[in-house]
Amino acid sequence: VYRVEAGHVCIYKMMPDGRRQVIDFAYPGDMIGLGALGTHAANAQATVKTRVRYIPISVLHEVVRTDARLGITLYEAVSQELLAARELLFTVSQRTATERLASFLLALSRRSERRGEDPLEIVLPMTRADIADFLGLTIETVSRTFTKLRNEGLIDLEQCILVTIKDVEALAELARGGHASKA
Repeated sequence: VYRVEAGHVCIYKMMPDGRRQVIDFAYPGDMIGLGALGTHAANAQATVKTRVRYIPISVLHEVVRTDARLGITLYEAVSQELLAARELLFTVSQRTATERLASFLLALSRRSERRGEDPLEIVLPMTRADIADFLGLTIETVSRTFTKLRNEGLIDLEQCILVTIKDVEALAELARGGHASKA
């Protein structure tokens, strides 16, 4: 198991034909490899300068036996991972490109809020290709959809890496399949 100490990591799976499916993005404080049961089923690649801490699973098991708080923390981490996986499954199978990107931005916003950061200011340490592979879209569609959301006044984009959510309610309505309504 690995704990991201600094930086960001893209977690993905390669398909036999060379295509890549991004599964998740790990941020500082996140654990990578939980639930692997001895064999890692995905790859991980740092998207920026990153530092991770390796924790042997045997050490993790031993510490959990004596520290109930750590056990709860790991349970919450695995539960959050399961919730994110279910949300991703729904997103890529049922949502339009706009709904997918809106949902993605809102998920990053919630993640920022859980970490005590400003939920309306989102740093994107990943490329448009990473986002496209995560959402099951093309890079061009991701870029067009970012532009659409900016033109509708729902977000601001600075240097392609900083997203400011300007209208969280309208973005949430889009994610649910409705239409953004600006007052």
